[in-house]
Amino acid sequence: MTDTPPAPKWLRVLTHIVRVLLGIGCTIFGLNGWFNFIQPPPDLVLPEKAMAFSMALMETGYMMPLIGVTLFLPGLLLLANRFVPLALVVLAPFFVNSVAFHVALERTGLPNALVFVAMLLFLAWRHRAAYRPLWVAKGALN
Repeated sequence: MTDTPPAPKWLRVLTHIVRVLLGIGCTIFGLNGWFNFIQPPPDLVLPEKAMAFSMALMETGYMMPLIGVTLFLPGLLLLANRFVPLALVVLAPFFVNSVAFHVALERTGLPNALVFVAMLLFLAWRHRAAYRPLWVAKGALN
């Protein structure tokens, strides 16, 4: 494995900004999963299938708090700049589902979901060395 030169200062600054923005967003939306303080506009009408999906998640009684924890804890890790690659792995399935939801059921939130995915992918690329062992076809046990 070769040592790579340090990234230019502008790229390090951009990485810091993106990490903090993603961390803030995940932390706030994670807290919203517990406390529901962000309400949609009163005139917002979701398509029928999007409303049915959202109601099904809420009616389980556990899914929204679980989603909240799944966003909140990695958001804190991103803000603290600790275990960033792990935080990104935990967040990835949520963002994949968020894009799928907006593509299939409710299009108006798609641009926001794509911004979050772009931030996640940028950070994953910047931390790509942490993921190299995951791409080994055969694991070796000692």
